[in-house]
Amino acid sequence: MVHKQALKVLVYGGTGSQARPAVRHLLRRGHRPRVLTRNPDDAIDLESAGAELIAGDLSDPDSLRAASDGADAVAFLLPAFLDASADGETCGRNAIDAAREAGVSMFAWNVSGPLPAEDSGDPRPAIFRYLQDSRLPYILLEPTTYMENWLGPWTAASVCRDNTLSYPVLADRKIGWIACDDIGALLTAAIERPGLAGKRYNVSGVEAPTGPELATLFSKALAREIRYYAMTPEEMGGVLDEKFGPGSGDRIAEMYREEQQDPNPEPKYHDMTPVLRSLPVSMTSIHEWVTRYAEAFQPNGD
Repeated sequence: MVHKQALKVLVYGGTGSQARPAVRHLLRRGHRPRVLTRNPDDAIDLESAGAELIAGDLSDPDSLRAASDGADAVAFLLPAFLDASADGETCGRNAIDAAREAGVSMFAWNVSGPLPAEDSGDPRPAIFRYLQDSRLPYILLEPTTYMENWLGPWTAASVCRDNTLSYPVLADRKIGWIACDDIGALLTAAIERPGLAGKRYNVSGVEAPTGPELATLFSKALAREIRYYAMTPEEMGGVLDEKFGPGSGDRIAEMYREEQQDPNPEPKYHDMTPVLRSLPVSMTSIHEWVTRYAEAFQPNGD
């Protein structure tokens, strides 16, 4: 069954790169997204496009109850970088409690990656257990790695500076890079299909290049030769520390360190054929994405 009527959907993280596309796709499909944000001024463009803005904070249960009131569904995202005073598990519980009280028909969660192991120290497994116990209808999307990560200073700057695509993934590892826009489309499709409640989908792009193959795709899209460089986890952590503050890169660096040292890492690409049968959307190719953002990779910013 696919919802035909317009749905009021509370979108968490709607001002960020991961969830902003979901707002756009909901609007295109005729739904009424309500964007929760601590800073409404950051989302004036979304308001102009037709979204409702509502001030709130994951650490403030009352604000989440107010934001959830009258919502038909939730598009949830736990921010990668919470305030130092915020507890990730508590924030997730607050969102689930508010959705349950509101009686939403679907809690669609972009997990921002595969759901980590219970003993990882990550709050997401505990949030998932709480979600299951809540008896809310839910769908989980567990993506691989975002194409938008290439816009970060660890990659874009090196492409601009010396035609080097730098990323902390070993050169021979295949990655099913996925565009944030595709996650937005998949989330919208999930929200429209309450009959899929209880499903978890591992999602990736439809291509899975190695590092050098990815550089070749960049070369074709940018019309100049790009080579691949596998950053060390320490190099990646240092860039994150510089951008977000000391210690910000520790968890990410450790994650990539474990991946690089694992002799049998889990695949980071998936066959999207069965997923797209359930959630029929058009996926973005790497060439399309790089062409769209070509300006960000021009030499010296030209």
